[in-house]
Amino acid sequence: MSELQDVLIIGGGPAGLSAALNLGRSVAEVTVVDADRPRNAATLSVHGFLTRDGIAPNELKRIAREELTAYPTVHYRARQRVFRLGRDEGVFVAEIGQRAATDVVFAQNVLIATGLHETLPDVPDLISFYGMSLFSCAACDGWEQRGRRLALFGASDDLADRARLIARWTDELTVFTHGAAVIDAVAEAELTAAGVTVERTPVAALVGERGRIESVELVDGRGIPVDGGFIRPEWTVDLAFLDGIVPDRDENGHLLTDGSGRTSEFGVYAAGDITAGPQQLIVAAGAGARAAAVIVHDAVGVVTSH
Repeated sequence: MSELQDVLIIGGGPAGLSAALNLGRSVAEVTVVDADRPRNAATLSVHGFLTRDGIAPNELKRIAREELTAYPTVHYRARQRVFRLGRDEGVFVAEIGQRAATDVVFAQNVLIATGLHETLPDVPDLISFYGMSLFSCAACDGWEQRGRRLALFGASDDLADRARLIARWTDELTVFTHGAAVIDAVAEAELTAAGVTVERTPVAALVGERGRIESVELVDGRGIPVDGGFIRPEWTVDLAFLDGIVPDRDENGHLLTDGSGRTSEFGVYAAGDITAGPQQLIVAAGAGARAAAVIVHDAVGVVTSH
């Protein structure tokens, strides 16, 4: 595809697809590049999405893609990546495709909606239970875990804060630091006063069947019974494809915007988890819709308060 696009959307998650839908309805020529590696791929269902509470994530995406087919100006490129994004005489130039075969797309504007990359804590057997009985989003999956004996695994500096949040859904929460010194004595005392147990002994194994965790086995031989729980992953931003385009970022690497999706680089917008804020599907979808509206207004020179 060599014709000039109004908008190149990098990322086919809820932010990118929502933006594509709204831009298509504004008769914009749009190309969506979707690497199709969603963070929620391991999850059986997603929650908190109005009219779609409990839907399987792949089904939600299937519906979204099906709806895009009604708009002939929206072009969808599945299982492809942007390897390079630069700018030449005011036009964005993107090298897109798969490693064996790429082509170039030109665009007047770019919406970055690539989300985050997720790395799980280095705890044995976590992957066997992730998405089945261990989750990363309390707001998304806390309701289903309410009232159970829960575990929290992580090694991040905000682990104590995550514990305070998760304790909203249970009176029996154990935080497993796996030996990492991430909760100081003051924070531990506060958690203990709130009924939360901090377990610093490293984990030897997680025990359970068919994705349902039953016990956390420690290296000292103790076993802690649990019914479910949460993981605090490390989330990172990957913008290595940017070539000569340097939008402002925060201390965690998230793209900074003006609240309407505009970044510090003219013509570059951002939406979804690539920006700081709640990591929920419906929030990302809303941000994508908002960015689409702003792009349309900016294209015709209409001042907007979005």
